[in-house]
Amino acid sequence: MANDITPDERAAQLKKARNRMAWALLPKIPLLIRLFFSRLLGLSEKARYLNLQTDMTIAILRSTLSGSHGSKPQTVTEIQAMTLLDPGVKGQVWISNAVADVPPEGGIRDALMSVIRSMGDTSEAQAAGFRIPDIVPVEAEWTGYRSGAAPNEPLPDISEEQKYEELMKECNNATTVLYFHGGAYYLCDPSTHRPLTMRLAKEMGGRVYSVRYRLAPQHPFPAALLDALVSYFTLLYPPPGSIHEAVSARDIVLGGDSAGGNLAVALMQTLLQLHRQETKIAWFGVKRRVPLPAGVTLLSPWLDITQSLPSWSTNQKWDFLPSPSIREKLGHAPDEAWPASPPRKHLYVADALRLHPLVSLHLAPSWAGAPPVWLACGWECLADEARYFVAKLRADGVRVVFEEYEAMPHAFAQVVPKTPESERCVRGWARFITATRKDPLGITSSYTYVKAKTLEESEGDVEGLTPYGESDVREMAEAKLRGDDPNLLISPRL
Repeated sequence: MANDITPDERAAQLKKARNRMAWALLPKIPLLIRLFFSRLLGLSEKARYLNLQTDMTIAILRSTLSGSHGSKPQTVTEIQAMTLLDPGVKGQVWISNAVADVPPEGGIRDALMSVIRSMGDTSEAQAAGFRIPDIVPVEAEWTGYRSGAAPNEPLPDISEEQKYEELMKECNNATTVLYFHGGAYYLCDPSTHRPLTMRLAKEMGGRVYSVRYRLAPQHPFPAALLDALVSYFTLLYPPPGSIHEAVSARDIVLGGDSAGGNLAVALMQTLLQLHRQETKIAWFGVKRRVPLPAGVTLLSPWLDITQSLPSWSTNQKWDFLPSPSIREKLGHAPDEAWPASPPRKHLYVADALRLHPLVSLHLAPSWAGAPPVWLACGWECLADEARYFVAKLRADGVRVVFEEYEAMPHAFAQVVPKTPESERCVRGWARFITATRKDPLGITSSYTYVKAKTLEESEGDVEGLTPYGESDVREMAEAKLRGDDPNLLISPRL
């Protein structure tokens, strides 16, 4: 598996990475000093909303991602490697590694490609060298809460199947979360998101199946989506030799943060298309139907690949994500992974497919028939696309539980996990997951605004979710790809 290295090798890698991080923090000391005195002198607007640690974390991340202090560009492979280091498993978490075997038939890939072609024109991408991905073994981590473990206690030296059996002994909720980690589609791993998936498992009393999908730019769209679909079928219809029993669709909830949120939504739209067409897929010798999951849960989902909506500029001061223009200027040092061959502008997807509704999900024409959705975001750069998506879902008759967290940055429950806002977010997330199994008909649409620090809740203005219509968001996305400023072209309906 991807993390099969010796303990000594892992320790050496982690030590090297920590040393590199320590040196990288040194140039940021003046920034932190300025931030501290700004708060001390009452000059910081953010001090009203954020504690010092959160404020500093956001400042460091913003400075790092924006390439401040003259840091030279790194290669994609170097950046990836930093985020793929497995710190090992210790403490109150069960991890059992699993692999979804490759079916002898190609039906699942054929079904996905049929959906992709039916939802958008792929001819230009194919002419430019678009590759149809192979079906490969897909790794994942079964994740559960380990109640009796000490903080630094390692996993027992037992087989993966025995670890899974121990994990299952602590589950009192039949629901499984099929989880896709964030990381802009080219970074991170289930290991980076273990603290979050473990907390979800603990709060809901269930388990998480966290997928190690293929990363861009080495594996562009639709490789990750194929891995997601294979993982969903692996839960529903376990291949021979699997350690888990079949999971009913009513016990599966999709989940993801950031790019993982994009992947969860892309999988949901794919399943909707296959379900509407009553498609059956050949899977290990049997024609299998495509049922819908019980729900979808999203933390700060990245829905607009073009990054064209106004909050990418208006919410910059509250977030750590750099503006698209800064990222384009910084670029990456060249290596064997990037620039890609044939050349393209986006790490994740062929240029001709950036507006495909399985890539920029806010452009999908219909979500009618989708299961209930839970979505949380902050005052972040992706807020406009999240709010528009919630409005679109509601207009299509989908029940949506939307939680907006005052002053919180992108993917806050993953990035600043110990804040009261993050803890409140995970509790609400788990409560929704539990409801999909225990009281699915009791889930009703809502919009809850959660104030910073106090966690005071109020009902949000549903009618004021977004000033933009479907034609507006498409026009802004198209303008961005033309190189125009999309914000100058749209006068939102007020």
